[in-house]
Amino acid sequence: MRTTKLLAILVIAILCSVKADAQGFLKDLGQRAIDQAKGKIENKVDRTVGEAADRVLDPKKTTKKKTDAKEAETEDESEEATAEKAAAKKTAQGEAVKSDFVPGTAVIFEDDLKGEQMGEFPSKWDLIENNAEVAKMNGKAAIKFEHGSDTEITPLLEDEGRKYLPEVFTLEFDFFVTGEEDKTSGYHLLLKTEDGESWSDIVFGKDNISWNIVKPTGSEVIEGNASLEGSIEENDWNHFALSFNKRALKAYVNNKRYINIPNAKAMDWFSVRTEFWEDHIDYITNVRLAKGGVELYDRNAQSMTAVEKAIAETGKFVTNNILFDTGKATLKQESMIEIMKVAEYMKKNPSARFEVQGHTDNQGSDAVNDPLSQQRAEAIVKALEGLGVDGFNLKAVGKGSHEPVADNKSEEGRAKNRRVEFIKK
Repeated sequence: MRTTKLLAILVIAILCSVKADAQGFLKDLGQRAIDQAKGKIENKVDRTVGEAADRVLDPKKTTKKKTDAKEAETEDESEEATAEKAAAKKTAQGEAVKSDFVPGTAVIFEDDLKGEQMGEFPSKWDLIENNAEVAKMNGKAAIKFEHGSDTEITPLLEDEGRKYLPEVFTLEFDFFVTGEEDKTSGYHLLLKTEDGESWSDIVFGKDNISWNIVKPTGSEVIEGNASLEGSIEENDWNHFALSFNKRALKAYVNNKRYINIPNAKAMDWFSVRTEFWEDHIDYITNVRLAKGGVELYDRNAQSMTAVEKAIAETGKFVTNNILFDTGKATLKQESMIEIMKVAEYMKKNPSARFEVQGHTDNQGSDAVNDPLSQQRAEAIVKALEGLGVDGFNLKAVGKGSHEPVADNKSEEGRAKNRRVEFIKK
């Protein structure tokens, strides 16, 4: 009896002790959890405040959002991606220099199809064969070529008839390429004599570009072809450009030169044609024909570049060859040729500071042109920085249409007013 009581007392004592230890353990555990949670919250608050301060003081500064382990895991990938981007940039710059395309400045014909009625024949064009209509493709208003027979169209220039190509001109347009097999026919650019009896033909599509260029005698033709593999963006818009100077003909696809004929026959008008296959997908837009371009066989033999010469003589470099998408601050590819020349000069003269001025013509209101010219100047500064120019030496200024250098009543004058000036400070 006494032994049983003693045993019971001992068991109760042990249980009480265990309970007390357990409560203490749980209390300690709970306190540690609270402390840890508190520490995490405090750290998070500190980081949030710090990041907010960074954003205010330095908007360009990015915060670290990945763990060290994750960063270590992706470090090699990031370095590889950076190297790939740098290589791609270098390649693109090299091709841009090689392309040597400079658009003419005096616009003869231009059509971005904006404001046109969908489903109707485009108002600025004349029909030669079959049918075409205005339609939307990949976000752009464009000319859709109907099929069932060859479709051919030409600009409607009533005052000029069919003799409007000057001895020096450039022609550009965007063309759509689908990724669907056997859906895209060849686009034909035809350069013709006034009577239509003689013509040069350039054909291009998803895979190849080919040409039959008439020589000045009219009795001989230069033929050729090249692969467009790696140059064409499928299911997207691509860019064709042609320059002609008295007798030298060059053609480009996406800013890369594919045709370089030193002696071709001068023609009077042009047309665009696609073939009759009914299931093909063919669209063009942003057509621009302009007088002017690269000087014939300009070997740049001067001891100074055009940029250096202009700045040395006048303290500024003025150019009409930096172009943007209509109504936007998006640089066109061919603009990089001129921007790279400026960047080369600036890197050779790293202490020189420049004001980059954007100017527009008087088409549109100041409420639109003033901010647009500022945004375009900023886009050029950003492009120069991407080419290694110190942004500290650059200031973007939008001048709108307030400082014209020519009469805005003519298209030629407006073309001169749409310019960029790099003014040395």
